[in-house]
This record gives sequence, structure tokens and C-alpha cells, in this order.
Amino acid sequence: MFTKHSDDGFLSPVEGIQMKTLVYGEKSLLTRFHLKRGSKLPAHSHPHEQTGFMVSGKMTLFIGQEEFLIEPGDSWCIPGDVEHRAEVAQDSVAIEVFSPVREDYLPKDTVGCS
Repeated sequence: MFTKHSDDGFLSPVEGIQMKTLVYGEKSLLTRFHLKRGSKLPAHSHPHEQTGFMVSGKMTLFIGQEEFLIEPGDSWCIPGDVEHRAEVAQDSVAIEVFSPVREDYLPKDTVGCS
């Protein structure tokens, strides 16, 4: 699967947070997040392993009982079924990979690689 860059197609699952699945395959999915200053991602968990990279901005990421200040160039990995949340201190862009593929993040009009 190959996708050209586009600013179209972002969804807003939570106020102040936009996301777009960029590409996905049989075992993983890549998503771009735009996070507005002051927004909060509520505590949640899911069975997917989640690996991320902070492109720009600043946020505090809470993984289980730990708290991390995330800045550009930082990365993280959240095991499946571990509760996590975030508080966004500056407008931010993050890239995350989910494995296995999150069915709820699949775009309705594209086909992944196989």
C-alpha cells in the first residue's frame, strides 16, 4: 500500500484531537494525530500494542501508573490492555503504529496491503 500526503481525511474522535490512518497492512496500522493544546485524551485501553513518535509539540502521557513528558523526538510503546491517557500542553503532531490492525481505525474507502 502506498499513500500520497494529503491534509484531507482526518477524523475527530475526541474534541481537540484529529487522527488519520495513513497506511495499514495485515499486521500493523500507521496513524497520524494532530492534538490541540489543552485537549485531553481520556483514560482507555485496547488489546493493540501502540508505538509512537512525537513529531512536534509537547504532551504528558500517562501509561499505567507512570507519567512521561513527551517532546519532539521522543518515542513510546504501550503494551496491549494497559490503561493510558494524555494531556496536551502544546499543539502537537504524533505518529503511532498499532498492532494488530485496529479495525475501528480502518478508512472506509481504502484497501490495505496484503
